[in-house]
Amino acid sequence: MKTLLPNKKIILASKSPRRQELLKGLDLIFDIKLKDVNEDFPANLPDNEVAAFLAEKKALAFENDLKEDEILITSDTTVLIDKKVLNKPKDKDDAIHMLRQLSGNIHHVITGVCIFDKTKKVVFDDMTEVHFKHLSNEEMEYYIDKYHPFDKAGSYGIQEWIGYAAVDKIIGSFYTVMGLPVHRIYEELKNW
Repeated sequence: MKTLLPNKKIILASKSPRRQELLKGLDLIFDIKLKDVNEDFPANLPDNEVAAFLAEKKALAFENDLKEDEILITSDTTVLIDKKVLNKPKDKDDAIHMLRQLSGNIHHVITGVCIFDKTKKVVFDDMTEVHFKHLSNEEMEYYIDKYHPFDKAGSYGIQEWIGYAAVDKIIGSFYTVMGLPVHRIYEELKNW
């Protein structure tokens, strides 16, 4: 198969090892570039638009640094339950509070993506419905103490122990829940 974008250097702007692993799964060669970007969003922004808004905000932080032959990929993941956005937990208490909300319930994971070069910008998101089994306090404590999910929206990583033990069903893409809807990224890059 021909190489996607042979005349472009792909940049992934993410320190997430999960996102890096997922992009590698598409057999793409890419570099990592990082910038600290404030992840605040307007209070009146609809919850289902937050992930795409933040992905675009992260991309725009690189606007003046991007070279002609580079294409940038940024993303952000949010967890929605009962019309509330769960981002990354502040500490263990916050993580437990989030897992209690997810326990025995259905929630949605939305990953927003921005693909950006000097002439074109595409922003989209992908949503997956996740069904969680009931978790005991002991199970929540175990997961948080062993896996430290403080860098994960909703306080969990589906690819870790909790995904094996608590996720009953998903409707949508597993990779969207992990943090990068690679099927959508592949299509966008193929048609770039």
